[in-house]
Amino acid sequence: MDAVRKRGTDRSARSSSVPTGRVAAETARRVLLPLALMALVTLGLGLLLTKVLEHSTLVAQDEAVSREIAQERTPFWNEVTHYGSMLSDTPVIIVVTTIMAILFRLVYRRWRESVFLVAAVCAQSAIFLLATVFAQRARPHVPHLDPAPPTSSYPSGHTSAAVAFYCGTALVLTLHTHRHTILNALWWLLGAGAALAVGLSRLYRGMHHLTDVSWGYVLGIFCVVVLAQALLLRPITASRRAAPKRAVRGAALT
Repeated sequence: MDAVRKRGTDRSARSSSVPTGRVAAETARRVLLPLALMALVTLGLGLLLTKVLEHSTLVAQDEAVSREIAQERTPFWNEVTHYGSMLSDTPVIIVVTTIMAILFRLVYRRWRESVFLVAAVCAQSAIFLLATVFAQRARPHVPHLDPAPPTSSYPSGHTSAAVAFYCGTALVLTLHTHRHTILNALWWLLGAGAALAVGLSRLYRGMHHLTDVSWGYVLGIFCVVVLAQALLLRPITASRRAAPKRAVRGAALT
């Protein structure tokens, strides 16, 4: 019986020691490759908008939407969208991401959730900055209600950061309260609502075109999905599949 237990322990030790090269290759396949492709697509679309379609109907309609919204501004919505835009200001995102990463580490006693959230926020930021450097797009030709940062209009970094943080946080909380429908609905109401408020506020305040905000949503959602599959959902699925096998091996050893 001791020999059987020893063989089982040896097999467990060998299976837990995954070669570093295999881990790196798996990380590249599941994370780096999709993010690199998204960066290329984002950059390509930005160059298309700024170099090829600069005088197209699409760009003209973008400007028309911004002008129409600017004409309908009111003091009340100016104030509301001021706070809506602030939800995703760079200092705010840095602070709240740090706070939530620390809280996740303390509450769940592991790094998985914290690493996911930080990685999602950083990934969208890296792709956003790359696009603003090589595909610089002027902001809408309307009065801007916020100071214009040095980055360009495409894509909306506020929007992608809001999706990465608020929806990423909602996803983490949902995975830990999946049996509570009301709580799950609350997490997504707050997370998706905050992301939607940020995008609409940036559009209202003349800081981005409709296409900039739209691609900001696409970029943020993509980063959340890719990193969730690699860092959150896949480990959970693997542990659930391994649980019955461990139970069978434990029964065989007793």
